[in-house]
Amino acid sequence: MAASAPRVADSADVVVVGGGNAGYCAAHAAALRGQRVVLIERAPAAEAGGNSFFTAGAIRIAHDGRDDLLDLVEPDVRLPRTEVPPYPAAQFRADMERTTSGRCDPQLTGVLVAESAPAIRWLKSLGMSFRLMYERQAYQRPDDSYLFWGGLAVGSAGGGKGLMASHQQVAARLGVDVRHEQCAVALRRDDNGVTGVHWAGSGGTSGLLEANAIVLAAGGFEADPSLRREYLGEGWQRAKVRGTPLNDGRMLRAAIEVGAARAGDWSTAHSVAWDAGAPPTGDRALTNQLTRQSYPLGIVVNRCGLRFVDEGADFRNYTYARYGADILRQPDSVAFQIFDAAIRPLLRPEEYDSPGVSEHIAGTIAELAVACDIDADAFGRTVADFNAAVRRDVPFDPTVRDGRSAVLVLPKSNWANPIETPPFYAYPVTCGITFTFGGLRADASARVLDESGAVIPGLYVCGEMLGGLFSGNYPGGSGLTAGLVFGRRAGEVA
Repeated sequence: MAASAPRVADSADVVVVGGGNAGYCAAHAAALRGQRVVLIERAPAAEAGGNSFFTAGAIRIAHDGRDDLLDLVEPDVRLPRTEVPPYPAAQFRADMERTTSGRCDPQLTGVLVAESAPAIRWLKSLGMSFRLMYERQAYQRPDDSYLFWGGLAVGSAGGGKGLMASHQQVAARLGVDVRHEQCAVALRRDDNGVTGVHWAGSGGTSGLLEANAIVLAAGGFEADPSLRREYLGEGWQRAKVRGTPLNDGRMLRAAIEVGAARAGDWSTAHSVAWDAGAPPTGDRALTNQLTRQSYPLGIVVNRCGLRFVDEGADFRNYTYARYGADILRQPDSVAFQIFDAAIRPLLRPEEYDSPGVSEHIAGTIAELAVACDIDADAFGRTVADFNAAVRRDVPFDPTVRDGRSAVLVLPKSNWANPIETPPFYAYPVTCGITFTFGGLRADASARVLDESGAVIPGLYVCGEMLGGLFSGNYPGGSGLTAGLVFGRRAGEVA
């Protein structure tokens, strides 16, 4: 006997699919316009927050320096001793174009940059809190001052956990109807456009939620090994998932089935150096502490004992999102970050001293090779050649691109320090995928477009599902910014 059609449970003015940063921004904006908003989230309440929950909470914005941020960030006793160089809109745009090799959509990029600061101040006006990210983006100088680097300074108070807790509080205050354990499975499209979302819930429940506007904010396909292999290539099925296990691409497929066009780079993703001993999907206790991002201060080798990237090519937040793919291509999809006792105190405590960190310590390079199961002869030569090539006449300064290089066939362009003071440390890392860069095609108002470029009435997109902003790499912190900017836009026009 044929299954009966889903019962229309109810309706809303705006339905938001997905409860991460972008989805909540869309919900806030729509609710502030007096719309009746329902946000459906696949995860139970205890596991909600999408990928945003697992982030460090960094948000890249254009600004005029420290004084321009004082009204935005929480008070801090270090502020009088803090230097935050201006990060003008032109530099933000240039960083987008440089890191993506010019493949970022010009119109979307223009909106992202121009609205980055106004959008975060909008969240501030709703009661959300932000701070300067000293532990991630600044080094303490000998005179006890702090210098921020890499164009990134601001983050949410409490990291991703704090960000999502604040979003939930704002949504409750604005009257957004948040429904957990309702998984969107398909969209309804008729002559008027997209007019409803089919959902399935726990215990076999299901229904159709009708709305004047549907905002898709359900993430990419990074949690589906088969889709990673299909679009990103062989080997990507072995990557570990940094965040939620629920971003399986089903709503990307659902949107395409009702005529949405694809956009952006479906063949690359944001992926980082991730603790090789981490679980296959995100750890809700440690979240971002499983990244290993102090690699610019040391060297990185594979099981063959060979370096394979320029660890000091640029500040960490301009390279970390692409180095995961380089690690994935190494034997066993593993690599080892190597430091000596002189540099070890400079590593980020929240990452390298976190509970259960994968770590090997040895008194000699040969002993470290044995502990890591690295080719000892090749590793020894790599370290010796590196040490001999370090430009010791150039002062080491982690707050700037210091030009202290190791002149080799594969150079280390900055922050080259010899690996010579025992004990020696190795941190095994693998590829941790964050989100996929390919998504749906949309205009600057977050309205989804079809293959002809026409607007699909009633359908909007934001967050990781929006294609066209990133390709191959991205400037650190711009993912949450994109979710904020285009989530807000979607909610304002939906």
